[in-house]
Amino acid sequence: MSDSGNLVPAPTATAVLQHVVRSIVDDPDAVSVDHREGDDKVYLEVRVGSGDLGRVIGRRGRTAQSIRTVVRAAASRDGVDVDVDFLDE
Repeated sequence: MSDSGNLVPAPTATAVLQHVVRSIVDDPDAVSVDHREGDDKVYLEVRVGSGDLGRVIGRRGRTAQSIRTVVRAAASRDGVDVDVDFLDE
């Protein structure tokens, strides 16, 4: 039985990414995650509200790197490689 209704290429990774980022920012409703597929990889682009990008990136990028690590681990369950980019709204 195929699941052709699922249009998100990495549903577990996307859900984990949304949950983690929304728990960090001041305005969780402004968080959006878009995806695009590339060379054997799924690119997840996170947009956050004004002023929240610094919270997501953290000091010296440590928070962003930790988020990427967790999301890549979740993506292994989806069977895909992911790359996460953080963008300011």
